[in-house]
Amino acid sequence: MKRRTINAIIFAVAAVVALQLSTATRTPAQDPNRGGPVRTDTRILYHAGPIMPATSNVYLIWYGNWAGREATVSLLTDFVTSFGGSPYARILTTYPNASGVTPSGGLLYGGWINNYYSHSSSITDADVQGIITAVLNGQGLPVDSRGIYLVMTSPDVYFDGFCTDECQYHKHFVLNGAPLKYAVIGNPDRCPASCAAQFASGALSPNGDPAGDAMVSWMAHVLNETITDPLGTAWYDRYGLEISDKCIGLFGQTYTTSTGARANMQLGGRDYLVQQNWLNDRKGRCALSYP
Repeated sequence: MKRRTINAIIFAVAAVVALQLSTATRTPAQDPNRGGPVRTDTRILYHAGPIMPATSNVYLIWYGNWAGREATVSLLTDFVTSFGGSPYARILTTYPNASGVTPSGGLLYGGWINNYYSHSSSITDADVQGIITAVLNGQGLPVDSRGIYLVMTSPDVYFDGFCTDECQYHKHFVLNGAPLKYAVIGNPDRCPASCAAQFASGALSPNGDPAGDAMVSWMAHVLNETITDPLGTAWYDRYGLEISDKCIGLFGQTYTTSTGARANMQLGGRDYLVQQNWLNDRKGRCALSYP
């Protein structure tokens, strides 16, 4: 998400809507800058900035203490390895740059590394950049300008705004002349009512891991936005909402899994419940696939 005030507005609305697994348009939130409602169904606009064309590489940085949470690690790794080329990821191909080049909808898993509290359990964005810099300086991951570095936090890790304004965010910085894109995804076990609202009322999660299943949806959210608006200068609407912000808390048509959980897509043999993404087709709409 781009702006903290908008983050808080959409975050609060999504917590209510996610509990209902609604397929309808969300109740409009209030826009403090205009005094009127934030309409999530307005057109998304291109602002001439760069996107991430072709295929991107994703690297996972497991920050904090992930001991005993191997099932969650496996779940999230399976999702990121299955995301690229899926009907859901092909929605990204509807977002061209100024030359008409689009993301490919492809995504490659580039690897992972553990980082055990190198910057304590309460981290600022400067700490996040420090964590990424450390793991790229001889600790196993490459400096990749086509990469997206996802910092996945354990439940005891806090970052600014987590659980109150947002459950994830994406940004960028320059390291040794290379522009790097990164995101932080918080662990919903810290605040399930806020960051795993779709399961907080006792609803079963597709993989029997409410926090991990919620993180899957946030991972999709932040990958969509990083690829189509990596510097905050490309695709967003008149309110500053990026493509996933416009569909946050909306899951579209779901089905019942063999365990009785609700899901809306199957990738790589697993069922997932993933928020819809904004399809830039004619007026635009929230969708789970393209075409």
